[in-house]
Amino acid sequence: MNGELLKISDLKMYFRVRDVSSWLGAHRSLKAVDGVSFGIGRGRTFGLVGESGCGKTTVGRTALRLYRPTDGSIIFDGADIAGLSDKEFFPYRRKMQMIFQDPFTSLDPRQTVGDIIGTPLTVHHLVSNRSERAERVKELINMVGLRSDHIGRYPHEFSGGQRQRIGIARALATMPEFIVCDEPVSALDVSIQAQIINLLEEFQEKFGITYLFISHDLSVVRHISHRVGVMYLGRLVEAGEVNELYENMLHPYTKSLMSAVPAADPEAAKTRRRIILEGDVPSPLDPPSGCPFRTRCREASAVCAEQTPPLVDVRSGHMAACHKLSIKG
Repeated sequence: MNGELLKISDLKMYFRVRDVSSWLGAHRSLKAVDGVSFGIGRGRTFGLVGESGCGKTTVGRTALRLYRPTDGSIIFDGADIAGLSDKEFFPYRRKMQMIFQDPFTSLDPRQTVGDIIGTPLTVHHLVSNRSERAERVKELINMVGLRSDHIGRYPHEFSGGQRQRIGIARALATMPEFIVCDEPVSALDVSIQAQIINLLEEFQEKFGITYLFISHDLSVVRHISHRVGVMYLGRLVEAGEVNELYENMLHPYTKSLMSAVPAADPEAAKTRRRIILEGDVPSPLDPPSGCPFRTRCREASAVCAEQTPPLVDVRSGHMAACHKLSIKG
């Protein structure tokens, strides 16, 4: 499993929203994603972290073409899918799936589990008759740790962890190469979180699935990811191999995020210094000039207000976007 399955370059996703301050009903651009670039190797997991509203979910939805990108390229298995029409993109749908954050609202309450999991099989013509579909649904439900007698039940009859397993089975139905996991465990109890993470890792090892794992839980991201990207206000501010990034943080924002992670060792916790950020995240409707983080950064200087720092390779694939870093060619 060599090479990149997905490569995103300078991805931008702007939304036109009404300016409530204008009595003429003018519209403005909300820059949800503003020039994000990264790649994911086949059979590997790229973790995407950041505060709520930073644009990480929008990146995932745009990568799956649930949103049509404003600009940039999305190279999937060698083909640029960013500009494809819905008809042209349809063959890629079965190769790219999503596991949603909330297992309570992502399942149709009017459908049985059998219909929820079986619909993708029918839509993509992966089964030839009802008998084959029923057999495949049974196989999928067993794969995620549920029983065959659950097939005729409805979502409200299951716990949160069981519903997420149903969501995973639905995502696996088309045997995709790539899955966006949008905070798939944030709504679950800690014990159930571990079960779902283990299930995802098991399927990655068995089927070679590539994941984009979106989460605000830095501990979970470190456990499941091979490479991690940190987002702030629609931009990627740091990215690198998981252990390198967690142990050698470069960007001030990443350092503040990591300082909030509880230490397992009580003695180590006594010596840790929490970095408290001042102020609120600026609005993507009116982002600051230059570096998007400068309004909350204690190390900001005049150049930070004038120029947007590019995401550059600081050392051996460890990328960061900060004017304070000493970049050596």
